[in-house]
This record gives sequence, C-alpha cells and structure tokens, in this order.
Amino acid sequence: MYVCICNGVTDHQIREAADNGVSSVAELTMRTGCGSNCGSCLEMAGELLATARAVHDLPLPMLGLARVA
Repeated sequence: MYVCICNGVTDHQIREAADNGVSSVAELTMRTGCGSNCGSCLEMAGELLATARAVHDLPLPMLGLARVA
C-alpha cells in the first residue's frame, strides 16, 4: 500500500529500507523521500519502520551442545 502519496513510497519500500539498515524516520526521508512534502505520512511511516526494525532487534537463539555428565 502507498504510505507516502506525494512521493509514491510504499510499505514494502519502508520494510526494505529497514532491512538495509535504515533506523530513523529522518534517514528514511533522506533515502526514500517519504514525508519530505506534506508530512502527513510520517506517523504511519515511523510505525512501519519501528515494526520492521523490531524484527531485526530480536536476539538470536543460543545454540550449543548440552553437556552430559
């Protein structure tokens, strides 16, 4: 779906930006143009970015061999 109508930025592009390391709305605006015109999309863009980043911030499970006494 389109999040930023002014610049044609979609939710997919925002998730892709998060996958590529974008971690703030300011950086998202610099990279995609999202929110650089009227700004009415900034709240939704920020929520989508935060949700996408939360997936990346989950700790990896610890895998190892169990010690048998």
